[in-house]
Amino acid sequence: MEFAPTEVNYKAKSWSDLERPVPRWYVESPLGFFVHWGAYSVPGWAEDHGELGTESDWTEWFTHNSYAEWYYNTMRIDDSPAQVRHRDLYGALEYDSFLDMWDASDWDPRSWVDLFKRAGGDYAVLTTKHHDGITLWDAPETGTRNTVMRGPRRNIVADFCDAVREAGVHVGLYYSGGLDWHYRPFPPILTQEQCENTYRPRDAEYARYAFVQSRDLIDRYRPDVFWNDIDWPDEGKNFGEFGLGRLMEHFYSVCPEGVTNDRYGGVHADFLTSEYQHFSESEDAAMWENCRGVGLSFGFNRNEGADQYLDGPSAVRHLVDVVAKGGRLLLNVGPRADGRLPDEQRAALEGLAEFMGPHKEELVGSRVLRGAFASDGWARALIHDDHAALVVDETVNVIRHLPEGYDWSRASSREAQVTCEGGRLLIKARPGIPAVICAPRS
Repeated sequence: MEFAPTEVNYKAKSWSDLERPVPRWYVESPLGFFVHWGAYSVPGWAEDHGELGTESDWTEWFTHNSYAEWYYNTMRIDDSPAQVRHRDLYGALEYDSFLDMWDASDWDPRSWVDLFKRAGGDYAVLTTKHHDGITLWDAPETGTRNTVMRGPRRNIVADFCDAVREAGVHVGLYYSGGLDWHYRPFPPILTQEQCENTYRPRDAEYARYAFVQSRDLIDRYRPDVFWNDIDWPDEGKNFGEFGLGRLMEHFYSVCPEGVTNDRYGGVHADFLTSEYQHFSESEDAAMWENCRGVGLSFGFNRNEGADQYLDGPSAVRHLVDVVAKGGRLLLNVGPRADGRLPDEQRAALEGLAEFMGPHKEELVGSRVLRGAFASDGWARALIHDDHAALVVDETVNVIRHLPEGYDWSRASSREAQVTCEGGRLLIKARPGIPAVICAPRS
C-alpha cells in the first residue's frame, strides 16, 4: 500500500520548534529489528576486525572493515584484503554489476516479520538507501539504479512496509543522508575525518537530492521511524525549501507518531544512538538506542561463523543489558542476496523469542536501578512500580546486594531455583536462555 502526498502548512523556523514529547509507543518499545540488504549482499564479505569502537586506529578499521555493507568503499582501498579478494574472484567487475546479480529469489518478507514479531520486536527498520546510493524503491532521480528496474525488480520498500504493517509492527526506514558514493563520488574513506568531513557531501544540490528522496519515502510509506545515517549535507541544515528543518516538520505532520534519530550532525533528534561500542556517550541520554548486528557486520558476511555471531543466550543478555541501562536495542539481521536469513541469525532470534514470549512485559516500562546490586555472575535488574525483576544466567550462584524495597523472601522464578537466606538470594539457574526472578514490593 502506498499513501498519497499530503500538503503541509510549514510554520517551524528553528530547531526548537520541532521539539515534542517522544511518542509512547517508542518509549515502551524495548526491541526493534534492523535489516541491511543491498547489492553488497551479493559479494557478502568482510574481515573479522572486531566490533566498531574497539579499534582506535581508523585507517586500520576502514582497511579491514568488519562491515560487509561498506564493501564498495573497502574494495577501492589499495591492497586491502577486500580489494585483493575482489580482484581474484571478480576481476575488473564494477560494483554496480552486483545490483544486476542480486535476484532476491527466495525473499518472503512475511517470514522475516513473523520471526521479528515472535522475537519480541515492536518495530522493524529497513535500509532504503545505503552509502552505495542504490535505492530499494523507485526513488526520484535514480533512473534505473534501483531494485524496481534492476536486480530483484521489486519495490522492496513497499513489500517490506506491507508485511510489517500487516503484522502490527511499526515501520522504520533507514536512509543514508550523509554519504552517497555514486551521486557524490569521493576517494575511498580511510579516516574518521574523511568520513565525517572531508569526503562527506555538504553542498546544496546533494541536500536537495537527499530531501526529495526522503520526502518521497515519508509521503509514500509513512514510516514510524525515520533513521538517518552519518550526517546531513551542511547546506541543507536549515528551514528553506529543501532544508532538513522543513523535512522534519513534514515528517511529523504526515507521521504524527513518528520518531527520528540523532545522525544529522547534532541539529535535531528524538533519540540518540550508540553502535556496538561506538558513541557510548549517547547512552547517558534520557532516550537512546543501541544498534548492532547479530554478527560483527550489518550486511550479510559469508566470512562470519559461530565465533562472530551472538547466539540466543548472548542476544538476550545484550538486550537486557541495554534495557537495564535505560535504552532499547535495534538488532540487525543481514539477509543473503536471495533473501534468506542465515541459520545462525535465525537461531539468535529464536533464542530471543524463547525469552521474550514469557518475559517481554518485564522489559516494557522498566526503570534503571538506582542503588546497590551485586552478584557473582551475570545479572541485571529491571525495576517496576509494584515489583522488581532480576535476569540471571547460569553463572550466578548468589546475589549479595539486592534492590531495596522488595520482599525477596517471596521471590519466584519459572526457570531457576531461588532461596532467600540472610538477605541474599541463592540461585541455581538452567544453562542457556537467562532466567527471570521476580519479587513484589514490600
